[in-house]
Amino acid sequence: MIEQPAHVPVLLERCLDLLSPALTGPETVAVDCTLGMGGHAEALLSRTPARLVALDRDPEALRRSGERLARFGNRVTLVHAVYDELPRVLADLGLSRVHAVLFDLGVSSLQLDEADRGFAYAQDAPLDMRMDPTTGRTAADIVNGYTGKELARVLRVYGEERFAARIADAIVRARAQEPLTSSARLAELVRTAIPAATRRTGGHPAKRTFQALRIEVNDELGTLRRAVPAAVDALAVGGRLVVLSYHSLEDKVVKTELVARSTSTVPVDLPFVPEGQTPQLRLLVRGSEGPTDEELTANPRAASVRLRAAERTRDVA
Repeated sequence: MIEQPAHVPVLLERCLDLLSPALTGPETVAVDCTLGMGGHAEALLSRTPARLVALDRDPEALRRSGERLARFGNRVTLVHAVYDELPRVLADLGLSRVHAVLFDLGVSSLQLDEADRGFAYAQDAPLDMRMDPTTGRTAADIVNGYTGKELARVLRVYGEERFAARIADAIVRARAQEPLTSSARLAELVRTAIPAATRRTGGHPAKRTFQALRIEVNDELGTLRRAVPAAVDALAVGGRLVVLSYHSLEDKVVKTELVARSTSTVPVDLPFVPEGQTPQLRLLVRGSEGPTDEELTANPRAASVRLRAAERTRDVA
């Protein structure tokens, strides 16, 4: 029996509304850069005639989604890759252009719900946090190996943590007695390092620390800075890009790239726009969009989502 995913795809209908106009024939190609449990991918395959190329760095996500999408046969190509490897993946498949690209960023339901992955501060597990558990450094490597100054930087920049220095000092003191290997121990350490008055508001006090470590472990922002330009470059004229972000650091990276590519560089007093100088992108939503009340009721994990979307308007000479 095929395992059924326990997650609800975020902003599913809105993503389909934005991407479907670019996927009108069987020769069109969509790319899901963050396959996860396959909810968005299944809907795209069901409602459009397009071929789908789906990437994920997590082998378990590929296995489960492969079962879920098996009924679509050769319309689906699954690839074990990080999304900044998109140019190589497309080149390997002989594809020069695609017609839709979707990013659903952050940690997946699969990774959050499986305690032994170490992403969730509410459940005890080894300090891992790798989206691809077959390679790379773990969260334990970082908390036990970084200097106090390096730890504070990670927590301050990637977690936007006000008490980064206090938490980093507490980690350094604790690991001098015994290496930190448990998510529960780290969560408790963070809780006690933060002033009591602050702990009473703003959710779990370890939330920002765990976010920061996850971003550092997986190089999420560096990967995203490389991946969004690559995705835009891969789009055919008329192709569309949708990105779902879950914190301000991700959204800023996406916004910067999309605004730059959709803004004219022609002087405002020039009476005409020279050929080849029009923007490469047209923004499809004003600013960013959040979840509706209906979405939040169906899927509380969508609370922090911000959606941005754009359409490719011209090729670069």
